[in-house]
This record gives sequence, C-alpha cells and structure tokens, in this order.
Amino acid sequence: MSFALYLIGFIVFISGLAYGAVLLNVQAQWIAVGAIVLVGIGLLTGVKATRQKDPPA
Repeated sequence: MSFALYLIGFIVFISGLAYGAVLLNVQAQWIAVGAIVLVGIGLLTGVKATRQKDPPA
C-alpha cells in the first residue's frame, strides 16, 4: 500500500470523526486538537506500514 493512499484514507477517517463531533456540538477547539493528534498518529502509522525494509548489510 502506498503512503499517499494510506494518508488519503486516514484524512477521510478524520473528516468523518470531525463531522460527527460537529453534529454532537463539541467545541471547535477540541475538534482541532483531536484532528491534530489523529494526523500525527496517521503519519506515524503510515510511515511504519509503508516503509521499505533495509537491505541486509
């Protein structure tokens, strides 16, 4: 799986959660905090899932 495809899926996931939080009348500052945390988690897991293994030395 490519890194770009992984991030696109994660952005769609974050967007859905943010929209649900808006519908539940969560304050905008907490939606932003949650989105920033999820973007960080998405980057970390995306790099981990798509990185190439180092060749044996």
